[in-house]
Amino acid sequence: MKVYFCVNFEWDDEKQIYEEVYSEYEEYGGKVALCKGGSSSSTGPVRYAPYIESRHSEFLCVVVGARDTVINSSPFAGYVDVEVDDAFFGAGYLISSFPSLYDMYGKFMAGLDIETLFSQMLEDTVNSPVINNLVAAEGVMMDEEIETKTLPRLQLGMRDMNAVMSSSYVIGKAMLEDARVKALSRFSTELKYRILPTATDRWKTHLEWNKNVINMYAEIMKLYYSTKIDIDEVNYSMASKNSLWPFTVLDFERAAIGALQGAASTAGTAGASTAQKAIGGALTGAAAGSMIAGAFKGASAGYVGIGVGAILGLASGLL
Repeated sequence: MKVYFCVNFEWDDEKQIYEEVYSEYEEYGGKVALCKGGSSSSTGPVRYAPYIESRHSEFLCVVVGARDTVINSSPFAGYVDVEVDDAFFGAGYLISSFPSLYDMYGKFMAGLDIETLFSQMLEDTVNSPVINNLVAAEGVMMDEEIETKTLPRLQLGMRDMNAVMSSSYVIGKAMLEDARVKALSRFSTELKYRILPTATDRWKTHLEWNKNVINMYAEIMKLYYSTKIDIDEVNYSMASKNSLWPFTVLDFERAAIGALQGAASTAGTAGASTAQKAIGGALTGAAAGSMIAGAFKGASAGYVGIGVGAILGLASGLL
């Protein structure tokens, strides 16, 4: 007795019958149970158009006839896990290669004295080489003005009075020098006074830069862990599909055998848990909300943006 696994027929137009052109079977000589229907009535076989039966037969040979080959060659076996550290930081870097958020905060905030910082910024701005060069240049211009214009007029007047060798001439030159020193000091003082707002702006910029570094570092870490959860979900999902393939492949066989009776639903394979999806969505939403809220001034706007983004991300992760 032959037990058939696959049989292909072709329609013979001359004989008006189906003729077997290919078959796969095994010889069987064991016991056979005789089965009868529960009622006396019987129904005939369900037949379809020849081209449908032919294609379906070929399809069954591929799916059912090569079962061992299908089981041993999972389509998910070739998947290579994505390394989140390589994708996020670059090859050779890990999250442990970077200081923790607490260490980064301590680096920028520990020992921070805003008064000392302001004094340093004021000193660096007011007594910078640029300011000293401007004052020196103004002194050179004053000396040139005195030597080419003011002093010759004084000497000419003293010579006309025949007082070049008198104390009046010396006193006149001393008065010129006194006026030069006062004018140069006035110029230096006014220049440094006008640059005080620049020193204040530098001080505020430095404080803002320290704060922004910490905020950006925190956002990068949140984005990293959010990305890691998403990538781990894909990696675990593909690994579970590959491990369960010998069991889930039967679903595909059943679907192939019953294809002529209509589509059938198949069960999903294991992947990330609902909690992982919810955490990943919340972190991603919080990061996006924080970045959007950064365009508005005030801490309240940032908190509201983070909260709204986290709620929306949590909802999307659960759905």
